[in-house]
Formats: sequence, C-alpha cells, structure tokens
Amino acid sequence: MGLARVLLIIQVAAGSVLVLLGSLAEGFGYGLSMGTSWPYRRDIVRLALRADPEAWHRILATAVGLNAMALAALLRSPGAWLGLGLSAAAALLGMATLHVLADRAPAFLHGLHELLAYGTLLAYASQLGPGTAPWALLRESAPLHAFLLMVFLGGLVAGQRGYKTAIGPFVVPRTAGQWMFALHVAGWLVCAITLAFTLSVRSAALAVALLQVLLGFALYQSVNASPGRPGIPAVLHQAAALLLFFCLVFSWRIPAAIAAAR
Repeated sequence: MGLARVLLIIQVAAGSVLVLLGSLAEGFGYGLSMGTSWPYRRDIVRLALRADPEAWHRILATAVGLNAMALAALLRSPGAWLGLGLSAAAALLGMATLHVLADRAPAFLHGLHELLAYGTLLAYASQLGPGTAPWALLRESAPLHAFLLMVFLGGLVAGQRGYKTAIGPFVVPRTAGQWMFALHVAGWLVCAITLAFTLSVRSAALAVALLQVLLGFALYQSVNASPGRPGIPAVLHQAAALLLFFCLVFSWRIPAAIAAAR
C-alpha cells in the first residue's frame, strides 16, 4: 500500500471524526466554549486536555488541513486539489459558524459549513473507493444530490435555532425554525424516495436512511427538552448521516434486500 493511499485512508477517517466532534460539541453545549475566537486560543491545549470537543475539533481540523496539503503534493490530481480547496473553505466557514451560534450571522452559513464538510469527504472518499472523480460520482448518483441537500437543510436547522433555542412542537410550521425543520424532513423524504427507486444497488443506504429519520426525531425531542445540551442524539444522528454517506459513495448493499427485490 502506497503512502498516498495510507494518507487518503487517514484523511477520510479523520474527516469523519471531525464531523462527529462537531456534533459532540453541539450535543453537549461546547459550541461556544472558546467564544468566537478562531481558530485558536492560548488555552486550547488546556481545554483539549479537559476533553473539550470544540478544542479537539479545531486541533483535528488543523491536522486534516496539513494532510490535505500533503495529498495535493503527492497525488497532484484534480480530486486532491479539490479536497484541499474544500478543506480550506470549510475551515473558513468554521469561523462563520461560531458567529451563527452567537446570533451574529445568518443561518445559511451553518448549512454551508456542513455541506463543505461532506463535500471534502466526498473528494477524498471517491478516490479511495470507486476510483472516479467526485464530480463524476455526483453526476451518476441522484440520491447523493438529495443527501447533500438534506445535509445543507440540517445545517440550516442548527443555525436557525442558534445556541440555546428550542424548535418547539408544531403541526403547521409557524416560526422560522419550524419551517427549517419541515424543509429538512422534506429533504429526507426526497432522499428516501430516490433510494427506493434504486433499491437494488442502494439497499443499505435506504435501511440507514430509515434509521436516521428515527434518530432525527429523537434529536428533535431532545432539542425541545434541552436546547443547549440535546445530548447523545445529536451525535447518533450525525453518525447515521455519515454511514448513509458512505453507503452511497461505496454502493453498499444488503444481500437479503436484493434477493427480496428479485
């Protein structure tokens, strides 16, 4: 196994952990533990040693950025350069996300940050697995388009509610946060429908999508019960999204579902 492939595996693994650390910071109220200072503070190491997920999120983001530079130098491929560019853009949007949480910036920047994080993962995972350029993979996969839309809308939900605001129970949306949540659910529905139409090659993805919507509503309940610290459902919901992403990129299947479809 060559050095470039090892670094690609590390990049995809580290990028996934980075996404989970972001959800951990959100779930346990660490989103603004370092204020809006970005990217570092003098006490970042002390906070990391105290298991602050926001501090670890920024430290790991630095490592991911350095690895992206190494991959661009080694591979010199369009996908590697795209990954580097998206990594840099996601890092810059990290600063904007802090201001969204502090109610100083519009919610769409949080959604864009989420989208860039998964776009970066796509740039590297596509080179690791299918061996195709990320834009070719996007062109061939309608469910992947729907998934990325769902991710963006999920970021809008988090951005709209800010740091400690509940969405609130509703039947008909009335507030901006409720409308964002309804749109996010609609995005999931579009994704699930596209997966159902391609069941024979994406049976695993559909199964994970069904699990994810259950975790999404568990997170909704947790946000309403404890807006500042929704807890572990935030992490589980994001973990399901990551699993769904990899199911789509690598076309994982469930053999029993394929047999049933035949």
